[in-house]
Amino acid sequence: MDLSTAVWRKAARSSNNGGDCVEVPRVGEVVAVRDSKDPDGPKLLLTPQALRRLSAAIKNA
Repeated sequence: MDLSTAVWRKAARSSNNGGDCVEVPRVGEVVAVRDSKDPDGPKLLLTPQALRRLSAAIKNA
């Protein structure tokens, strides 16, 4: 998937955590996820539903 024109965003809350955050854009029916410290590194592609389940699992861990 070509993510070269994706507009990556990170949560406003992540600005005070020392840079440990992820960035996401929605591209069609997919949400991409990357490490903000490594923008050229690997990306995880998820459906919006899978991202919600992942977020819930992380919050409950």
